[in-house]
Amino acid sequence: QVQLVESGGGLVQAVGSLRLSCAASGRTFSNYAMGWFRQAPGKERDVVASISSNGGSTYYADSVKGRFTISRDNAKDTVYLQMNSLKPEDTAVYYCTASVRYSSGTYYAHDYDYWGQGTQVTVSS
Repeated sequence: QVQLVESGGGLVQAVGSLRLSCAASGRTFSNYAMGWFRQAPGKERDVVASISSNGGSTYYADSVKGRFTISRDNAKDTVYLQMNSLKPEDTAVYYCTASVRYSSGTYYAHDYDYWGQGTQVTVSS
């Protein structure tokens, strides 16, 4: 089992920044890929970014490329999502997720095995 706890969400004005953190526990963190997904009201849960187990490979959704950065610290069992130049359309619940089956990373929700409880990000215009 893997437990994931997100933090860092909140209310921010457009063009502002936030950094989300996700602390993992329960298994060897460096063995699995991590991802961030988000879900806005009335919409499906979509991938935001993913990172491989060693941090060497990343993926970003087109909507966040150049603005968001995913990173991980395997010594601290933590993954981060730095979000810059935030837009109102970034408003959503953000979920941290872990894949023990795809250590190289994946952007499909069904490839992830564990999910955090989510943290709300609200961007005002």
